[in-house]
Amino acid sequence: MAATLTDQRFWKGTRFEFTLNPGEFNVKEHVLITIFASSGAASVYAIHMVSSTIVFYRKEVSVVVAMMVVLTTQVLGFGWAGIFRRYLVEPAAMWWPQNLVQVSLFRALHEKEERPKGGLTRNQFFLIAFICSFAYYVLPGYLFPMLTSLSWLCWIFPNSIVAQQIGSGLHGLGLGAIGFDWSSICAYLGSPLASPWFATANVAFGFVIFIYVIVPIAYWMNLYNARNFPIFSDGLFMSNGQEYNISTIIEANFHLDMEAYGSQGPLYLSTMFAMSYGIGFACLSATIVHVFLFHGREILQLSKSAFQEKKIDIHTKLMKKYYKQVPEWWFICILGINIVVTIFVCEYYNDQLQLPWWGVVLACVVGISFTLPVGVIRATTNQAPALNVITEYIIGYIYPGYPIANMLFKVYGNVSMKQAIFFLQDFKLGHYMKIPPRAMFLAQVLGTIIAALVHLVTAWWLMNSVTNICNRELLPSGSPWTCPSDHVFYDASVIWGLIGPRRIFGDLGHYSAINWFFLFGAIAPFLVWLSHKAFPNKQWIRLITVPVILGSLNEIPPATTVNYSSWVLVGFASGFVAYRYHRGWWIRHNYVLSGALDAGLAFMGVLLYLCLGMEEISLNWWGGDSDGCSLASCPTAQGVQVKGCPLY
Repeated sequence: MAATLTDQRFWKGTRFEFTLNPGEFNVKEHVLITIFASSGAASVYAIHMVSSTIVFYRKEVSVVVAMMVVLTTQVLGFGWAGIFRRYLVEPAAMWWPQNLVQVSLFRALHEKEERPKGGLTRNQFFLIAFICSFAYYVLPGYLFPMLTSLSWLCWIFPNSIVAQQIGSGLHGLGLGAIGFDWSSICAYLGSPLASPWFATANVAFGFVIFIYVIVPIAYWMNLYNARNFPIFSDGLFMSNGQEYNISTIIEANFHLDMEAYGSQGPLYLSTMFAMSYGIGFACLSATIVHVFLFHGREILQLSKSAFQEKKIDIHTKLMKKYYKQVPEWWFICILGINIVVTIFVCEYYNDQLQLPWWGVVLACVVGISFTLPVGVIRATTNQAPALNVITEYIIGYIYPGYPIANMLFKVYGNVSMKQAIFFLQDFKLGHYMKIPPRAMFLAQVLGTIIAALVHLVTAWWLMNSVTNICNRELLPSGSPWTCPSDHVFYDASVIWGLIGPRRIFGDLGHYSAINWFFLFGAIAPFLVWLSHKAFPNKQWIRLITVPVILGSLNEIPPATTVNYSSWVLVGFASGFVAYRYHRGWWIRHNYVLSGALDAGLAFMGVLLYLCLGMEEISLNWWGGDSDGCSLASCPTAQGVQVKGCPLY
């Protein structure tokens, strides 16, 4: 466009003078475009609330209400981001590892470099890796979906429930399972190539302890009748192993029918699902204690003196010197208007949303309280604990029996924090690449609003055009419309909203002992801190990050074991092997490779859907089965009969 558009100046000599051709396309424009796109590239969490209400509860939600909820949840985080810029963007210690991938990619695409003898420039390397990624994804994405999870134990023992429980990468413990699908590898934890090795090691340790120690011991000791249910499932069950029919315990005004619930009996969870909530409890208390012990002094200094010159990031110095900053009152105005609009929507459409005004205020308090500690973890490790469990817990105790209100409270409390983290990460990228803050602010606001509307329109279209969407029983084998995240979101609304935590995790429930995980989470970082003080010369002790060990497991479910095992293997190959033994290659190509793999996958994914997915053209052969472990979801208790499973 720079080469072809006219450079004629219109309204020359006036304050409105402009030209269609601002000059050669440069890296700053490229970064701004990327921020504009990435502001809305992540999944819009509020869509899960809309789809769960319409698809699973079969309750009507108007498109206007859905649009207001989606927009307000996405924009709310701007307020927190503006408040915490001083702590999470400007200090040099907050380096945001994921941004290094972007910076390396921009440099590769824009900087002129000499091709080394016998080697490739970074731009050439990017193009080759991009083409390979683009071409390869047709295999796991269409021709050979089994590459997502090669669960070889299931092939060796096709009739053994126990072997398939242990070996299945999608429905079991995934021992030995491996995936060759980049979309699966980076689906939940981000790119393993962008993760520092110490963070990858923390994730690996937490995954191994949880999946190969805690879950098997609890299952085979038959804790909470665990063997009546699958070992790895996000389903909701009755005591006899059958799926719980939620519609039978909902009364006409959309509250819990206590008489029907009493006759149906209490709700049970799989071992993995129940323990994952315990891990979520521990992660929250661990995050607060870890940040207080390891970063409390720095945060206090920044709060007292705004900045101490010796700690100011060089990028911050340059940004403050040459560019007009975004005034804090811009963020405060967006925050205030957003909260007022949210309260109005929840009160005016209370018949559809159930959440009272005080619930909105409380959700905001939860969101802002955790933004700083979670932001510190994300800015230093590239992993971030989520608030979905604590938000569900809080509103579930205060306001039980209202599933829509529970989902909405979780969305406002959790998403405001997550969006703030995303915005702060982009602020730091702007620092690295010297983008004018006000231009970046505008790109973020517009990108977020446009993307939120596009997400909603797309979801609305899919819900009205895909037959049996999200219904695993009625969808054909291999269908992509199984909605794993929406199922987990819906199940959580039943557990925490409809039935309530008191009847499951409280004094009226049989999972009350899991609350002890809160105490464990608070003690674990304290023990690490004491060890660090006792052995200050052992620097590796400080790299033990309990919130990362626990927080990375928050994605299970809907994440599966093969997502984690494959992610850890790639992270080990990059962060340990390549970094230690091929440092020059790693410095030059690692982050460029990550960007190329993402880009190739994205283009082929869109192409496959437009050419084949929309026409419902599929292949039917054994390689089209994504796992091949049909017995992995069967119970192992004596006498429990479940459809599709042999008696154990």
